[in-house]
Amino acid sequence: MIVCVCRRVSDREIARHARAGMSFDDIQFELGVATQCGQCEGCAREIVDQCCSSQPVAAIRDGVATRTDVSPAA
Repeated sequence: MIVCVCRRVSDREIARHARAGMSFDDIQFELGVATQCGQCEGCAREIVDQCCSSQPVAAIRDGVATRTDVSPAA
C-alpha cells in the first residue's frame, strides 16, 4: 500500500528500511516520507514503530535488502 502519495513510498519500503535498523528520521531523509504535505507521517511512524520492536534482520545496500541473520550455505 502506498503510504506517502507525494513521494510514492509504500509501507513495504518503509518497513524494509526500519527492519534494517534505520530510525524514522533516517527513513525520512532517505525516502522523503513526510517531507511534503505531511499527511503520511502518522502512518509512516506507526510502521517504523511496529518494525523497530523486533531485531534488525537485514541491511540495505544499493537499494537491495540483504539478510544478515542467515549463515552462508556450505
